[in-house]
Amino acid sequence: MRQARILTAGCIMSTSGNDDGRAWRIHLAQLREELLSPVNATLGYAELMRDEATRSERSDILRDANRILTAARVLASKVDKLVDVGQAAGSSAPAVATREHVLRHELRTPLNAIKGYGELVREELNDNVSGPLGAVLDRVLAAAGDVLQRLDRIVQLSVNAGPSSLDTPLGVVIAGDLLRSLDPARDERNVRVESGAILVVDDIEANRNLLSRRLASEGHRVACAEGGQQALRLLAEQQIDLVLLDLMMPDINGLDVLMRMKADERLRHIPVIMITALAETESAIRCIEAGAEDYLPKPFDTVLLRARINAGLNKKRWHDREQTYLRRIEDETVKSKRLLLSILPEQIVSRLQQGEHFIADRFDEVSVLFADLVGFTEHAARTTPAALVEYLNCLFADFDALARECSVEKIKTIGDAYLAVSGLPEPRPDHLVAITTMALQMIDRLDHVNAQFGWPLQIRIGIHCGPIVAGIVGTQRLIYDIWGDTVNVASRLEAQSLPNRIHLSGDAARQLAGAFSLEPRGSIDIKGKGQLDTFFISRT
Repeated sequence: MRQARILTAGCIMSTSGNDDGRAWRIHLAQLREELLSPVNATLGYAELMRDEATRSERSDILRDANRILTAARVLASKVDKLVDVGQAAGSSAPAVATREHVLRHELRTPLNAIKGYGELVREELNDNVSGPLGAVLDRVLAAAGDVLQRLDRIVQLSVNAGPSSLDTPLGVVIAGDLLRSLDPARDERNVRVESGAILVVDDIEANRNLLSRRLASEGHRVACAEGGQQALRLLAEQQIDLVLLDLMMPDINGLDVLMRMKADERLRHIPVIMITALAETESAIRCIEAGAEDYLPKPFDTVLLRARINAGLNKKRWHDREQTYLRRIEDETVKSKRLLLSILPEQIVSRLQQGEHFIADRFDEVSVLFADLVGFTEHAARTTPAALVEYLNCLFADFDALARECSVEKIKTIGDAYLAVSGLPEPRPDHLVAITTMALQMIDRLDHVNAQFGWPLQIRIGIHCGPIVAGIVGTQRLIYDIWGDTVNVASRLEAQSLPNRIHLSGDAARQLAGAFSLEPRGSIDIKGKGQLDTFFISRT
């Protein structure tokens, strides 16, 4: 046999079939009876406050007093018609959980407006808060608070705590110590609030108006959206520091908006505080898991909301500072690497960054180029230091560009001399062709720079190929240098070359045969090597 079992006030009945609808109507009747007294008191005091604001000619208060009265009338109407709603649902009424969600949203919305606008009126009263208007306002808020307490108890919006552990002497001592350690929450208007750009998302215009006015009065820049789609558009268009997000909205619910924000790299670090009439633990857990900073039920405590906003904005500020510092570090790292690359080959820089402290390598087959300006010392004696440095900077910059184009490594400059090598740190089979091509173009670049400055200088170049040792020297002002007989021979070939000529060793000439036109120089004495056959590269 089917039975309807009615539990205590605040508990939905356990029923089956048609009895479920009847039980729901009985519950609504109990709810109506329980709420009518404080609701009527709220409405009556709201009318008195409107009348007092009119009599006192407080036009600044009257607008919000009318809004409170309107919300009180809406609340009274909804409570008065609770039984009619239950009868309209009939036996096809939705599940108990769904009914409770709808009911708490319906009744909390006007309660939130009464509480919010009441606190705005209190702020507008300033020093006159103890006058007639302040007294009737206190009664309005007290009556609305009574409604909220009863609603929480009856509709199970909050879970009653079990037996308190404070019944024991030890519990009393612990509670006393804790209370003495905690400062009471302060509702001071001069408490510093971190200002920022806040997006208020709520489908109820009164809620948006209330929140935006309060936030603007505390120095925030406020944008409003009446739904999830509009909120996402504003987030894409504007720089937002924090979002106050309603959960129940007609187009996209707040949880979906939250999840889309957290999936977006640009938006995921914006703090989100959920503000909703759906005050249940499961919803709060789901939102927190999805990335919300907090979950506050309506009507919210303004002091708590201010604290949450301040904490969220502080977190956002610290995140922004962290990102700024990270970008600076990245920029400095790029600058440091660029500076190192202007001094050392890229492969050597990578090895240093990977932790190598001692770099020394042997290369069996490379080509070394020495170049030196002819008559530079005499011309420098007749030139200003600024002009001298400007000329060398322009010329060697052109040589450096040539080295990059030919994939040749510049080693260093020594006064007016230029040292380069091909075939390291990455070995290449055409190292001799690459460095000879560069040498020919160096003479052309010198002619071009001379034309710019009106100088008559010429250049001698020597090239030799063979094995060398290369590595890092020093701990400050590092230099990647090369050593060995091949380097010495190239230097001697440069010293015995002729102006604007490229002087090759016999070994180098044999490898270049057929690739370039060669002119025999004959046998010359190379210090440390004796007589060597050498060649010039023909430029014709």
